[in-house]
Amino acid sequence: MAQITLRNLAHSYQPNPGSEADYALKELNHVWEDGGAYALLGASGCGKSTLLNIISGLLRPSHGRILFGDTDVTDAPTAARNIAQVFQFPVVYDTMTVRENLAFPLRNRGMDAGYIKARVDQIAAMIGMEAELSHKARGLTADAKQKISLGRGMVREDVNAILFDEPLTVIDPHMKFELRTQLKSLHREFGHTMIYVTHDQTEALTFADKVVVMHDGRVLQMGTPEELFERPAHTFVGYFIGSPGMNLFDAEISGSRAVIGGVEVALGASYGPMTGRTQIGIRPEFCGLDRDVGLPFRVRRIEDVGRHRIIRGEVMGAPVNITAPEGTEIAADATRILFAPEKINVYADGWRVAPLGEGR
Repeated sequence: MAQITLRNLAHSYQPNPGSEADYALKELNHVWEDGGAYALLGASGCGKSTLLNIISGLLRPSHGRILFGDTDVTDAPTAARNIAQVFQFPVVYDTMTVRENLAFPLRNRGMDAGYIKARVDQIAAMIGMEAELSHKARGLTADAKQKISLGRGMVREDVNAILFDEPLTVIDPHMKFELRTQLKSLHREFGHTMIYVTHDQTEALTFADKVVVMHDGRVLQMGTPEELFERPAHTFVGYFIGSPGMNLFDAEISGSRAVIGGVEVALGASYGPMTGRTQIGIRPEFCGLDRDVGLPFRVRRIEDVGRHRIIRGEVMGAPVNITAPEGTEIAADATRILFAPEKINVYADGWRVAPLGEGR
C-alpha cells in the first residue's frame, strides 16, 4: 500500500499545447493518503480516466510527477508500480475456470498453494461465486465475468493500490449495491488504497471516504460526502451532487444579507466585499414554503418519489426545487419560498466564498 502524491500534474493529448484549454487534465496537486478509499466523480470526458491511466502508468503526463510513497514512479511502467486495475468491461481468461482466474495473480507470484486456495475461497464468497469456482469462464454472463474481474483485482493483499475504472457498468442494479457494500467491507478489512472512477454519484458517495469531483479536466473539490453536500467548493459541485442539485440565485451580497430581485434574504454569516458574479446556493432540502414572507414562488408540479416529495417550481422565471417529507401538504396559498440561513453558501464567479471567521 502507498500514499499517492500528484505534484504539478497536467496532461494534454496535443503535442504542443498552447493554452490551458488544450489540456485534458489541468494542473493539480493532491495527496491521497495510504489506505484511503477515494472516488473520482464526474461526467464523461471530464478527465477521470486520463488521471487514472496516469496513476496506473498507462499514460505518461505532459508534465508533473507521481510518487508512490517516497518513490517517483512517473517514468515507471505499469508492471513496476505493483497495482491492480479493474476495467469497465470484464477481462477474463475464458479457457480457465473461475478458480483459476481468481488464482492467476497469486500463482504468478509463486504464492503457497494453501494460501492461494484460502484467499480464492474468501474472494469467491465476497463476490458470490462459490458455486461457480469449477466452471469455465467461457459462457458466463457479462456481469458474472465482471465479478471475476473484480475478484482478481482484489485477490492480492500486497498491492500499492487498486484502481477501478467504472467497474459496475455491466452489473445489474441489485448486484451493484451488494458489490459496493462488499468492496467497502474489503477496504475496512485489508486497508488497500482504492481509487474508484465513476460518473454515478451514488456509487461514489457510498463507496468512498473522500470523493474527488472533476469537471472539464479540473479537480474542483476533494472532500467527504458530507463536505460535498454541505459546503460545495464550486457551483458545479453543488449542481452535480444531490438529487435534485443545489438551487442557485444571482444575488447582491452585503454583510449578512443577500438581495435577489429586490427581495432581501438573510444569510447565516457575514461576508466581506467581493467582486464578479455573486450567487447564493441552497439545497432543496433546506427550502420551505410560506404564505407571507420569502421570495415569490410558483409551483409547476409535485413529484412523489417515495420517502419525500419534490416540489418543482420557479422563482422570478428560474427553475427551483424544494424537497419536502412524504405526506407534506402543499397549501394553495403558499406562494413564497424560504431558506434556512445557516445552510446558504455564497459564491463569486462559481467558487465558494468563506464567511468571515470560518475556520478560526
